Amino acid sequence: MRIGLLTREYPPEVYGGAGVHVGFLVPRLRELIEVDVHAFGAPRPDAFAHNPAPGLEHANAALQTLSVDLAMTAATDGVELLHSHTWYANMAGHLGKILHGVPHVITAHSLEPRRPWKAEQLGGGYRLSSWVERTAYEAADAIIAVSEGMRADVLDCYPALDPAKVHVVRNGIDSAAYHPVTETDALESYGIDPEKPIVAFVGRITRQKGVGHLIAAAHRLDPGAQLVLCAGAPDTPEIAEETRAAVAELAESRDGVFWIQKMLQPAEVRQVLSHATVFVCPSVYEPLGIVNLEAMACGTAVVASDVGGIPEVVDHDNTGLLVHYDEHSVEAYREGLADAINVLLRDPSRAQAMGQAGRDRAVNEFAWSTVAAQTVDIYRLVLPESTFSE
Repeated sequence: MRIGLLTREYPPEVYGGAGVHVGFLVPRLRELIEVDVHAFGAPRPDAFAHNPAPGLEHANAALQTLSVDLAMTAATDGVELLHSHTWYANMAGHLGKILHGVPHVITAHSLEPRRPWKAEQLGGGYRLSSWVERTAYEAADAIIAVSEGMRADVLDCYPALDPAKVHVVRNGIDSAAYHPVTETDALESYGIDPEKPIVAFVGRITRQKGVGHLIAAAHRLDPGAQLVLCAGAPDTPEIAEETRAAVAELAESRDGVFWIQKMLQPAEVRQVLSHATVFVCPSVYEPLGIVNLEAMACGTAVVASDVGGIPEVVDHDNTGLLVHYDEHSVEAYREGLADAINVLLRDPSRAQAMGQAGRDRAVNEFAWSTVAAQTVDIYRLVLPESTFSE
């Protein structure tokens, strides 16, 4: 079987969870079937590259995206199934389904109706991206949700969908790529003391990731702890300025605040996660949260919001602590976040035990080989039996 996998992000151009997902999924899929990857960006040896059409350099970003989708559609003639990831590639899958007469499968990493703050970044492009997503989802042959929580969101946002077409295949983690390490040189290069407690965050500066809530909560944290924010790629200049001001205010009130404003190399991320006493995921919307799996695989306890698919990853009181998020009670959430972090800072043996339990859970329940096998099973559901060779 030969499929066309359509994605905006693909290594080495990865900036979010969807890119991490396809980067690890594709090699495992290729052990089972033939996969043509079509991605945005620069040429790669293992993928077809596509870029916006000439003349659209200054157009709305959503229009540029649609021009890439048209190129992808034209390039996927001959595949037996199309599998798209995120709205950026969904229209290519939808048009390819119509043009080439093949099934279209979507993996739902996030949903536009659940991210209204994107209008702040995209303007009218958000209305266009929302139309793209709805159109593609409602016509898809199957949708893969990365958690039960995400499946519920898909059916809530798009009630016209047949629930039987929406399947759950949870994200995975490469526990060989993410594992506890003892090296500390990267931490020390940023001025971080590996001998002192560390509260870590790794993620983009977006409304979704809730970094502002963590910075606010940090005013209540044990003063002996260091806060390490590996946070860059702000969605807008406004949120970048908000974050800068909030970090500056925090740094004036306490020591040990480190803000690393760039994407770290994998070896650096492993050091941050491995030496953190607590990893914090303050997301206000999260279909699953691969970053929680990364922290768990590095043997670190997690404090996270109880939103979306996070409770399916972070086992409360076993691999970490969940904090209830309510958009109408932001101060209560921030206080709860600080309290949960302080509980583990003051009981490092408990945090260490949670970290070991998290490592065990990541290794045993979230292997990418399992994700790939389950994904191919869904392909089989929508393809004619004659497609599969013995």
